[in-house]
Amino acid sequence: MATALHLQRGLREPLRRGEVEITVVEPQAYLTYHPLLGEVAAGSIDPRHVVVPLRRALPGCRVLTARITRIEHACRRAWADAAAPGEPSTPMELPYDVLVVAPGSVSRTAPVPGLAEYGLGFSTVGEAVGLRNHVLEQLDLASATRDPALRQSALTFVFVGAGFAGVGALAELEDMARCAVRDHHNVGPEDLRWVLVEATDRILAEESPELAAHALGQLRERGVDIRLRTTLESAAGQLVALSDGSRFAARTLVWTAGVRPSPLLRATDLPLDALGRVRCLPTLQAVGPDGRALPGAWAAGDCAAVPDPGASGESCAPNAQHAFAQAELLARNITVALDGGPHAAGLAEYRPGPAACSTSLGLHRAVAHTRRGGRLTGRRAWWLHRARHLRRLPSTDRRVRVLMDWALGGLFSREVVSLGTLEHPRSEFEAGFGRRPDRGQGGGPDTPA
Repeated sequence: MATALHLQRGLREPLRRGEVEITVVEPQAYLTYHPLLGEVAAGSIDPRHVVVPLRRALPGCRVLTARITRIEHACRRAWADAAAPGEPSTPMELPYDVLVVAPGSVSRTAPVPGLAEYGLGFSTVGEAVGLRNHVLEQLDLASATRDPALRQSALTFVFVGAGFAGVGALAELEDMARCAVRDHHNVGPEDLRWVLVEATDRILAEESPELAAHALGQLRERGVDIRLRTTLESAAGQLVALSDGSRFAARTLVWTAGVRPSPLLRATDLPLDALGRVRCLPTLQAVGPDGRALPGAWAAGDCAAVPDPGASGESCAPNAQHAFAQAELLARNITVALDGGPHAAGLAEYRPGPAACSTSLGLHRAVAHTRRGGRLTGRRAWWLHRARHLRRLPSTDRRVRVLMDWALGGLFSREVVSLGTLEHPRSEFEAGFGRRPDRGQGGGPDTPA
């Protein structure tokens, strides 16, 4: 979306004269701003305010709500399917001159017993809202049940993966749950058990060691059980088994253990690296068989293996900071190439700026790495974290709405009401026919107590 946004601005006159057409193909009709999903899960931001409608943001582009099923760059053709998965359809053929591949990434799962049945993801707005409702419903269940084992499993929350997504989601939800239990007469903060499982020897691998250590200390002070050098061995039957020998019941298992390139790339004839990403030059052009730029093919973001000049032989990490910076450069280079040909002089190479990472640890708490190499913690880092993401939101309308959410959140107490029925709007109607609706897997909030 960011590339198309910059292209429609840079090619305004050719677009107006009909000399250029920009087509954006995306299964969802909106962009999701992932760095704020933690605050969506905590109820600090309305879910609608972290999504940007593509048609409104890209008035000069043709937006197709569809899935790309195949790309044959050799003949400059792509095929898109607008039908829902599993429904019969006839893919439409899309001829093109210039291809920009930016499908991003998907969750990197593992063949862990029970994970598919009981695990929860955290990469979409729906998953963030669903997780919030699920956590609040577990508090209600624990408060109502007289079964000690059920109560304990309902109040145990396990997160696997301690990157930015995992740490941010756990910290925000722990903060929200601590507030929510004030309204429960028989559940207190000390009853909640939060477990963070990480396979490596540290959390927040992309953050500086000092700030990662500070975040680790902050979470442990709040009672979070952090297991480093530990992996999830099984979750069968809602019994969590870890590689350190621990065994305990948990009704909440959140999987945030990394990402992998979109499977769509396997349905193309573009050159891929060992991890399944499009091999790119520093100019963001796809690399051809001869090692030179593949004419008309570009890539950016999580799906692109773009050389990182700061790490010899390594590619840029799959994060939002690289994706947004690459998008702007990509639009500029495409404009130059359209004027002077695919090998035009003047194509700029991607040079990552100084790291500017930050992670929220809940209300008024965060860690942040500034562009000048400084390190901030606590309230100052939290203000910087919010200001940074407010500025990066690619829509003035959304910036104002998120800012209003934050302002209202400062004036009133948190909303800690579960609206789980919104995820299954037909459940009451089906109950009228004497049928119990299938609302999901056994680990969800609808499992009978």
